[in-house]
Amino acid sequence: MKYIVLVGDGMADEPLEVLGGLTPLQKADTPNMDRLSSEGVVGIAATVPLGFPPGSDVANLSILGYDPRRYYTGRAPLEAASMGIDIGDNDVAYRCNLVCLDSHKERNETLNKTLYEDLYMQDYSAGHISTEEARQLIEHLGTLHEQPHRFYAGISYRHLMLWTDGKVDIKCTPPHDITGKAIAEFLPQGEGAEVLLKLMKDSYEILGLHEINEKRLSSGKRPANSIWLWGQGKKPLMPSFKDIYGLKGALISAVDLTKGLGVCAGLQIIEVPGITGYIDTNYEGKAEYGFAALKEADFVYIHVEAPDEAGHMGNVEAKVQAIEDFDKRVVGRMLELLRGERFRVLIMPDHATPIKIKTHSNTPVPFILYDSTAVIKGKKCTYDESIKDREDTVFIDDAYKLMGILLGVKQLPQ
Repeated sequence: MKYIVLVGDGMADEPLEVLGGLTPLQKADTPNMDRLSSEGVVGIAATVPLGFPPGSDVANLSILGYDPRRYYTGRAPLEAASMGIDIGDNDVAYRCNLVCLDSHKERNETLNKTLYEDLYMQDYSAGHISTEEARQLIEHLGTLHEQPHRFYAGISYRHLMLWTDGKVDIKCTPPHDITGKAIAEFLPQGEGAEVLLKLMKDSYEILGLHEINEKRLSSGKRPANSIWLWGQGKKPLMPSFKDIYGLKGALISAVDLTKGLGVCAGLQIIEVPGITGYIDTNYEGKAEYGFAALKEADFVYIHVEAPDEAGHMGNVEAKVQAIEDFDKRVVGRMLELLRGERFRVLIMPDHATPIKIKTHSNTPVPFILYDSTAVIKGKKCTYDESIKDREDTVFIDDAYKLMGILLGVKQLPQ
């Protein structure tokens, strides 16, 4: 038996007037997930425990079968693990976004005429800046690259900072939560916050007039004119997936966060050409490389970021398209490759990313559990948020329990 988890990040949503009262999942054409819903078990799972932030870190940790109450230490340490960065016992890792801040003022006014606190978050991803451009900007931070702060370039807008003997209990806000909002009330708060704020202000002065940003502006792109620090934590201590479940596993994702979870869980990280974490990703490649990994592994976890990115952008059309691509080019392609095999598959979002709020919510999300050896006949079901209203819906109060159910070591609740 082979085991597969397919995660469409942020697929779940809320009814939208522009879609005639449907959610993007309901609007999207998803014949593969609808078939598996009709022939498998459907349910609703809470991926984010009460009191935890509704982030992809907490939610994917849950889906991987780890209770966040025991193992969650923060987002940035997971990304550090993916990047091969060694976090010392005295280090605190911070996620470091390259963002685009704006002042609503004309371009011909100098940057220092607008107070940093008066800016607003125009784009949490700096127009999904390229990895090469971003690397040069991170390296250009110059004097900020001094002990106790060390910056590491990642992918696109996603980077990392380590702060030796740093503070961890600072209130920080994810930049994708405040798109279009003034940043003043969302700046770091608490003991040590002044250190982060100075780094962010200094980066604004350093990056604003860099030639890369000048070129981006001249070509109609948004500049990456500031860093934004958040998602901090210390090095996590997690048992391996194999130690817990006795299976050899692999993971595929375009984003460092999810790959870092895989590293900490002892899973093999499969690199797929052309995956971007956006709507232009190599969907088929994820399915094909995932299937190939199953020749040696018992389990594969495939994460697709595109629906979540569309949700953060508030782009309804892109989100519907990303869901349809996930269904056809990941789920459908995987089913083609698995034809004739004995397998179980779990399909779900990690959390909802409602278009209306452009950020994550902690609403429980719909899932499918399908077993090729135990196909259910005579049931009609579509895969969307309305699953919660079905009489045959299974409710899972803690999503980390789903892994044991998928692997057959735990029973579905009655």
